[in-house]
Amino acid sequence: MVTTILGIESSCDDTSASVIRDGYMLSNVIANQEVHKAYGGVVPELASRAHQQNIIPVVDRALRLAGVDKSEIDGLAFTRGPGLLGSLLVGTSFAKGFALYNNIPLIEVNHLQAHVLAHFIKEKDTDNQQPDFPFLCLLVSGGHTQIILVKNYFDMEIIGQTIDDAAGEAFDKCAKTMGLPYPGGPWVDKYAKEGNPQAYKFTKPRIANLDYSYSGFKTAFLYFIRDNIKEHPDFIKENMNDLCASIQFTIIDILIDKLKLAIKQTDVNQVAIAGGVSANSGLRNAITQLGQELNLKVFIPEFKFTTDNAAMIAIAGYYKFLEKEFVGQEVIPLARMPF
Repeated sequence: MVTTILGIESSCDDTSASVIRDGYMLSNVIANQEVHKAYGGVVPELASRAHQQNIIPVVDRALRLAGVDKSEIDGLAFTRGPGLLGSLLVGTSFAKGFALYNNIPLIEVNHLQAHVLAHFIKEKDTDNQQPDFPFLCLLVSGGHTQIILVKNYFDMEIIGQTIDDAAGEAFDKCAKTMGLPYPGGPWVDKYAKEGNPQAYKFTKPRIANLDYSYSGFKTAFLYFIRDNIKEHPDFIKENMNDLCASIQFTIIDILIDKLKLAIKQTDVNQVAIAGGVSANSGLRNAITQLGQELNLKVFIPEFKFTTDNAAMIAIAGYYKFLEKEFVGQEVIPLARMPF
């Protein structure tokens, strides 16, 4: 039996639709919102309005690229949460209307679980290597930093997470302190490639167990920049590469230290990374080196599956469809959704 799933993602500022058939991605369309760059961050009201403008053409394009008629869709998977409530409301409302009109089941998806399941998206004419259960996944984004023990497609346990700020936020806030455009993470990564990661030493937090903290690091960096600018007004400009390399090294070193501890505690020999920060070249290199050091099997997502996208929602929906895990029209979006 052929199973075709339409996925809808609208948790933040990207409107995305994807069609997956029997686990294989047929299309994955993403509409970005450039309007937020002028404000140095996502403006929720502007995001929800842009979703309303984008969602119909994005879904239409996804269906056309997949060569699939809406009558062929067996189930509709959508992001219920977590995320910006206004953005989620647009996606949820569209999903409910589409499912009701076409008489197909609705499938709610947890956005964070979907990031993990992005490793199970298959494409034609590719190797399609997938992790075996159980495995550890380091989920790193602008809003979340978690170590997840993945026992099955939907049996996941968070065994470590940030107690305050996420690693992605640390990248962006440090970049903003140096006057770099939003989002700052990719800019830090770019300049870091030309810098010395040992040029500046920053204190790493001492947090118990497998949890993370980045608020102290952000504050320390702010004071470091402030003090140096007082003595040398062009300090940032003259040392941008080394500053970015040192920031990146510290943030990633904190991530890898706790991941090593998690590997030791769980005795798992497969690790993966996911989320927006998994596109960072420093993290991709560090996880590869960790795999070589500890003889682990490492899984790194393709760049197109690191940021928010509907293919990860659709693949999560596909596995839920097989288990007949559906929701009714009474479903509402959740800004905070239990993992």
